[in-house]
Amino acid sequence: MNVLWIAIGVMLGVAALLGVTRMLIGPDILDRAISVDVLLASALTGVGAYAAFSRDPTVLPTLLVLSLLGFVSSVSIAKFVARRRHEEQEHLAAPTGAHPSSATPTDAVPGSEREESS
Repeated sequence: MNVLWIAIGVMLGVAALLGVTRMLIGPDILDRAISVDVLLASALTGVGAYAAFSRDPTVLPTLLVLSLLGFVSSVSIAKFVARRRHEEQEHLAAPTGAHPSSATPTDAVPGSEREESS
């Protein structure tokens, strides 16, 4: 049993060390987000292994909260990055001097100008 605990500890320690390394040297926010997911998965695995070996069901709510935290953080970071990239593309595509939000409704839809009758 002690050999198994040592093996689990070593593997989770290596995973956590690689996750921290990726978080520190990651050139992009998505690399850092993945490393946080790796750290969270390592923590989930460690707590799950403890619960299995000690037959302690009281840590299951902790596992549930940690997994929910990982899911929500991954989704929110993905939406943030997608929105930021979309805004950057709009900014690059807009002509100089015009802001994408300064367009009038008639500018947005071609052929929607109303002709004034005399």
